[in-house]
Amino acid sequence: MHYTGTIWRPPYEADALLLEVTAGCTHHKCKFCTLYSELPFKFRMTPMEDVERDLLEAQMLRTSPYSRMLTRLQGEDDPAPIQRVFLTGANPFVLTMEKLLEIASRIHKYLPSVETIGCVARVTDLANKTDEELLQLRQAGYNGLTIGVETGDDAALAFMRKGYTSRDILTQCKRLEQAGIEYGFFYLTGISGKGRGEAGAKASAEVFNQLHPFLVGPIMLTIYQESELYQEIRNGNWEEEGELEKYRELRILAENLNIPTYFAAMGASNAFQLRGKLPEEKEKLLAALDRIISEVSEEDLRRYRRDLRHL
Repeated sequence: MHYTGTIWRPPYEADALLLEVTAGCTHHKCKFCTLYSELPFKFRMTPMEDVERDLLEAQMLRTSPYSRMLTRLQGEDDPAPIQRVFLTGANPFVLTMEKLLEIASRIHKYLPSVETIGCVARVTDLANKTDEELLQLRQAGYNGLTIGVETGDDAALAFMRKGYTSRDILTQCKRLEQAGIEYGFFYLTGISGKGRGEAGAKASAEVFNQLHPFLVGPIMLTIYQESELYQEIRNGNWEEEGELEKYRELRILAENLNIPTYFAAMGASNAFQLRGKLPEEKEKLLAALDRIISEVSEEDLRRYRRDLRHL
């Protein structure tokens, strides 16, 4: 399998086959983002012949007699059939329906056991698909998209140059629901800035409560010196939330979510891994957040953030 640069995937895609179909990000304007700064280009689609070679390699590793014999000699069971493929890159869903259908066709050709195909999508990628195209993509196996909406706070979305509004989130995600495509959200704790986190959390909950994401996954804003946001801070145009303030924001978000979803603060940016079903485990989550807020020091949390070399 070939990959370009560092590969990012949601924690819950750990069991999926990672297939590179794009590299980089078409937007590449978010002030806080440094995920793809190592790439010498903004965005690139992987040649289809490379995609096909990777699929053939995955097929052979799972099905060839030699691979199965080697697995047994190592005392392991035959590998389970691949049921899910996760397309890598910042937003592969930006590709045209025709290209996404071609990728799905190749996947099903080489790995007929695959049931669903996931990837990251920007809100603007959804707007570029018609209702009929979304239906066709669902029929081809696309389901369980990850959308980094970040927040429902319009002021924060505008300042960070996300390229869409909270109304766009509502409109486009409702279109996904009509097409039968499930999706999860990444929420960026701290994106609203110092003194605005709790208001941002309430605005986000108001948006999310009108939708049906299978997951709300908070991640913590971590600012690196190479980011444009770092320069905004140095220029006095924006202030970062304190670490405990971020956890108070997270508590407001959890408290105000009134939809059935899975709340999961996972990944390296979170000093504490928190997860639970809403609404059933809301009180448990709130109690855990209360313990962090009351028992963990700002200094310890700040040290964790400072020592986090990369997300």
